[in-house]
Amino acid sequence: MKVYLDNCCFNRPFDDQTMLTIRLETEAKLAIQEKIKTGQLALAWSYILDYENQANPFLERRLEIQRWKELADTFIDETEQTLTRLDQLTNLGLKPLDALHVACALASSCQYFLTVDRSILGKAARITSITLINPINFLMDLEGLA
Repeated sequence: MKVYLDNCCFNRPFDDQTMLTIRLETEAKLAIQEKIKTGQLALAWSYILDYENQANPFLERRLEIQRWKELADTFIDETEQTLTRLDQLTNLGLKPLDALHVACALASSCQYFLTVDRSILGKAARITSITLINPINFLMDLEGLA
């Protein structure tokens, strides 16, 4: 099974962990990364992840996130297909950068798009070509608990 984690998801461990929801999402995201490391899940990476990560002002965070590119099974660059999907996804209410992430996940044949961005998750019902899900619910699905 192939997954795509957006930049918000990759950055979750660096967020303020005093809120329980953030801590739980962090733990779930770290468990997912462990499954990627052990080959239980395949990771897709994209040019838009590179773009957003390069804008991270914190060098340590940027380097930590960049390491995951090396573990990616697939790399998606900008294509006509992703740009066409970008238009379709923005018409469904996604912001352009978010739509690019989803378009890249679709182009790499991911079954799941993992994010902690509430705005993206709020549009999940409109986008039926891929499952938009937070890390906690993804693990519950994976373990047959949902």
